[in-house]
Amino acid sequence: MIDYNSKIYVAGHNGLVGNAILRKLKKKGYKKIIVANRQKLDLTNQLSVLRFLKKNKPDFIFLAAAKVGGIYSNNKYKADYLYENLAIQLNVINGAYLSGIKNLIFLGSSCVYPKNCKQPIKESYLLTGELEPTNDSYALAKIAGIKMCESYNTQYKTNYKCLMPTNTFGPNDNYDELNSHFFPALIKKIDKLKDSKKNTLILWGNGKAKREVIHVDEIANACVYFMNKKKKPTLINIGTGKDYSIEYYAKLIAKTILPKKKIIIKYDLSKPNGTKRKVMDVSLAKKLGWKHSIDLKKSILDTYQSYKKESKLRQ
Repeated sequence: MIDYNSKIYVAGHNGLVGNAILRKLKKKGYKKIIVANRQKLDLTNQLSVLRFLKKNKPDFIFLAAAKVGGIYSNNKYKADYLYENLAIQLNVINGAYLSGIKNLIFLGSSCVYPKNCKQPIKESYLLTGELEPTNDSYALAKIAGIKMCESYNTQYKTNYKCLMPTNTFGPNDNYDELNSHFFPALIKKIDKLKDSKKNTLILWGNGKAKREVIHVDEIANACVYFMNKKKKPTLINIGTGKDYSIEYYAKLIAKTILPKKKIIIKYDLSKPNGTKRKVMDVSLAKKLGWKHSIDLKKSILDTYQSYKKESKLRQ
């Protein structure tokens, strides 16, 4: 049982999900939280990771560290996404086992599921078809992480869980228009129209691809909830179970953050659409006692306010 005096290591605490987990743990009153930035610990260095884990001996690990990005970045830097994510996962998961750490949650991604699999996506659909080619390197690395956790649970009787979040957004996100996910990129693009005479928003592809999104605080809530759940199942989808088109999200974000400005949407058909539809089946998470609770419009406002604060700090 993980209690308020247990030592908890958050790998990737400066990232979108890791930072949300850190905030949640502090808010809940956990006292012994371990973190280490890239300068202090290179997670791609096997020996450094093993030494760190054996020295600090955490009771629980949240593995939220990863190289992440949107379609453009994933497609252009395939080798980097495959190598860095495999290295991080191999080092932390195997290092946890070698250090006698029995409890861990690995954060995956909905992109691990086949491109054209049946919707909504059940956990059992893993490895039943071809992956989306624009981010297959990232997906393959994440699948390897899932299989590591499953294999270590079977062979070594560990309690390593894999949570598969849908498209996540929120405070501390990456807003780079080329290298970020679609949702933060939309927020930045629309905000740039705020003080501009222009009112045209360019969407990649035809805007018809459907996506499910969830606020990062919901992922943190799920992580802390499942922290004390033992053994099976290893793989659990985390999402809202609802999906909308990219065009719908663009209109909703524009209406939420620029209510007085009329935005005209145009489409760059030279850019990829990605998977046509992706929505998670979250019935297993609900069965185990967790479900999402944060309203989408409230999530957008919260994220936009955080984005503006973060933008000022970077100036």
